[in-house]
Amino acid sequence: ETAATAVSAPPPPAAKPAPPSGPAPDSVEYFNTVVGNMVNFAYDKYDLDAAAQTKLKGQAAWLKQYPARTLTVEGHCDERGTREYNLALGERRANAAKNYLVSLGIPAERLRTVSYGKEFPFDTGHTDNAWAQNRRAHFVITSK
Repeated sequence: ETAATAVSAPPPPAAKPAPPSGPAPDSVEYFNTVVGNMVNFAYDKYDLDAAAQTKLKGQAAWLKQYPARTLTVEGHCDERGTREYNLALGERRANAAKNYLVSLGIPAERLRTVSYGKEFPFDTGHTDNAWAQNRRAHFVITSK
């Protein structure tokens, strides 16, 4: 009887790490979907509640990581009120968000504001829920 020599098979190749899923952290898509590109306001108000402040803190952290990025803060309102009143309220909302970002260390030169009043509703419905969605500051990345 001859002794068979056992030949061991080579180990299987190491698994390649999975490519990261989701948008790249420096992308506009990441800012919009992960960081968040909108805060909402109460009726006829422009003060930032705790949820808005939390979102803006996340935006400030992201903006500090990517200092070449600039941001336009758009102020929006629901359909109630006059065009002139809502343009002024939208401006106060945009400025409230901008000023908070500046207080968190973002240079004012990287932030632009514009008010659209009631001209560009997020939700075109005529309900309390639709109006709540339309009372907002929307943040748009405007440069790399």
